[in-house]
Amino acid sequence: MTTFAEVAEGVRAVIATYTHALDDGRADDVVTCYCPDGVFAMPGLGTFEGHDALREAYERWAPRGPQRHLVVNTLVTDWSDDEATAVSDVVFTTKGDAGWAIQFVARYEDTLHRDGGTWRFHRRQVTV
Repeated sequence: MTTFAEVAEGVRAVIATYTHALDDGRADDVVTCYCPDGVFAMPGLGTFEGHDALREAYERWAPRGPQRHLVVNTLVTDWSDDEATAVSDVVFTTKGDAGWAIQFVARYEDTLHRDGGTWRFHRRQVTV
């Protein structure tokens, strides 16, 4: 039987792994955070399903300079041994000549599945 603490830590771990890889421009590592049929959806950017589509999208979005996705207030809203839902707030910042600047504030709504001992995104919906 999986405890809430184990689920919450697994969810937070995949979110952190994703965020570091995203800000470092490591598209392959970002994609491994998704289930094979995983989906990323964001208004204005589109919906991308499956590893090939996700990889292509994240390669296009590779950072051109320093950036950080600051993910806060993660709350696991529902869970079982193999599925969880979570909501997080995200602040996206980039560093330019004048310093760090906020580009947008959004919310992640995630559905995750456990694959062996690792949690992966089944669906990541961004609301700006």
